[in-house]
Amino acid sequence: MTHEADQPIEWLRCDAPASDVVITSRVRLARNFAGFPFTGRADTSERAQILRIAQSQILDADLAPKVMWVDITELSDTERRVLVERHLISSNHAEGDQPRAVAVSSPDERLAIMVNEEDHLRIQVIRAGLDLTDAFEQANTADDKIESRADFAFSPRFGYLTACPTNVGTGLRVSAMLHLPALRLTGDLEKVKRAAKGMNLAVRGFFGEGSEAAGDLYQISNQTTLGRSEREILQQFEQVVVPRIMEFERSARLTLAQKRPYFFEDQIFRALAILRSARLMKIEEAMTLLGVVRLGIVSSLINDVPLATLHNLILNVQTAHLQRTHKRNMSQRERRIERAALIRNALKEPNHG
Repeated sequence: MTHEADQPIEWLRCDAPASDVVITSRVRLARNFAGFPFTGRADTSERAQILRIAQSQILDADLAPKVMWVDITELSDTERRVLVERHLISSNHAEGDQPRAVAVSSPDERLAIMVNEEDHLRIQVIRAGLDLTDAFEQANTADDKIESRADFAFSPRFGYLTACPTNVGTGLRVSAMLHLPALRLTGDLEKVKRAAKGMNLAVRGFFGEGSEAAGDLYQISNQTTLGRSEREILQQFEQVVVPRIMEFERSARLTLAQKRPYFFEDQIFRALAILRSARLMKIEEAMTLLGVVRLGIVSSLINDVPLATLHNLILNVQTAHLQRTHKRNMSQRERRIERAALIRNALKEPNHG
């Protein structure tokens, strides 16, 4: 599977609703074919059979103008990590040698269907900004088209049957990737995270379950699906949960700008200065500083760095993308050097002379 570094993938867009805080909206449906054990209980031959059925049903279902089928077992470690960094597959899906694949709509990468992850199918749609309704409609359409050609495991009492009990029912997970730098700077982030967990929401890092936050980017998602309709889950998340967190973050930004302006501006311009001059850059430091600069851009304090440039850097400084750009595996030191050079070149100050 090949990508161009500047390919206009969906989650890098900058013109979406509420994109000052909400980077992406994601809807995921967990589905399993009737008559087969869940992936974790299936042997190699059963997984291979599931894979063949999925490939036939997905590619013949007219889900998008172009759908690429990617056999993950045929990819190098770097190529697998590229897919993880592009949020097309999970870290768990990238590992191991059992039959598994992903189908991806091209070139926008809005639709991705993981095959033989925890469930037989994980139908995922990503949209930029706060756009959960459209994401759900696309995922629901893909689900209907596949289900018209195959039988999914379904219980009249419980709904769709899934490997993880928390997904039983609708099999629906809705999530938003939120940029919350001001809440960290004001010291209020932990309060928001505790409040989210109190509302039965999962708070995860940049790459989802098991990952750490990077660049003040967090994924917030619903925890349970049983006993609630898809529309109820979607409506609460899009109209109540995400707007409430957005309000907290925007209020924190306003507080910093009005009550601590020197501290606020110092954090932003110091981060930009380091990125423009550093010769060595770890991925963790790069993401933190890029996140602060993004805050400066959406707050209109930084006017000479396009938001699109910043978003592309968030992707291309990732380890696998960096190695892919240079067409070789690099040592940690080499990556730090090349990452710093990439950032300096992208963020160099305009020539006014």
